[in-house]
Amino acid sequence: MLNGYELEELYINELRAFQLWMKQAGYTSSTQREYRREACAYLQSLDGLSAQEAGKMHVIGFLVGKQEKTGDRTRNRSLSAIRSFYAALIDFELAKRNPATEVKKSKTEKNKQPVYLEEEDLVKSLTFVEGRYQNRNMAIFLLMGYCGLRVGEVHRLNLKDVKRAKGTIEVFGKGRKWNEIPVPDVLMSMLAEVERERIVPYREKEEAFFVSQKGKRLSIRQIQKLAEQTFAAFKLEHPELSDMKLSCHKLRHSFATMLLRNGVDIRIVKELLGHASIETTMIYTHVNDDQKKQAMSTINIPALV
Repeated sequence: MLNGYELEELYINELRAFQLWMKQAGYTSSTQREYRREACAYLQSLDGLSAQEAGKMHVIGFLVGKQEKTGDRTRNRSLSAIRSFYAALIDFELAKRNPATEVKKSKTEKNKQPVYLEEEDLVKSLTFVEGRYQNRNMAIFLLMGYCGLRVGEVHRLNLKDVKRAKGTIEVFGKGRKWNEIPVPDVLMSMLAEVERERIVPYREKEEAFFVSQKGKRLSIRQIQKLAEQTFAAFKLEHPELSDMKLSCHKLRHSFATMLLRNGVDIRIVKELLGHASIETTMIYTHVNDDQKKQAMSTINIPALV
């Protein structure tokens, strides 16, 4: 088995190409680190074989070992990393084909419904948003829960992205794509208040909308910690939800579910979420027993003679 230094030396061009490709594609720094780590683990499994010579069997062999240890979700995350790795190699003409695209995602993970809060529970959770900078914290929570922003999109939000005259925000999302999202009046007013209360940044030219008490752009981890603290306090008051795994991304799930429950066209929900494919949006189309009963109540069976 290659040690870390030998691995870096053997695959130096491939790993460098992958790093450049991810930066160019706009991947977050945390995703870049995780995907690079997965790529190194995959290359380690090749035992000296070139990445270009490896095929579908090698990818599956690596993923099977990953799945046995960590489960379907991690296995699929690894597959996404390897697909991106080969996409980078093809882009830089270091490989001619992507064997990872021939490997299917785990069905267990694909069919798993996302966790989300019902609309009334989402409202209740807002009362537990606290902290020294409560307006800022509430605005962050509302952007995720009522505008569907990803945690990275909240982190990257700049002053110029809030268009108060238009009542919208411009979001820089996945795939380096911009998405303009209308903001409810209540939230837009709160964003104006947050901007007035904004701490003077450490750097004079800092454009971040959300600034930490140290005068730096609020980090993804700080935003996640805010959500964790809020949900921890919320669950203490609502023990029936104690087993629900809530996070920043679950607020986005809750937003999507709320829109679809309110009859919003799925194509509009797709655009608001910034999804590339409507298939991704469709995982939020939950159907409960009451909805099934309501649907069946519309059917009139004729009297049989």
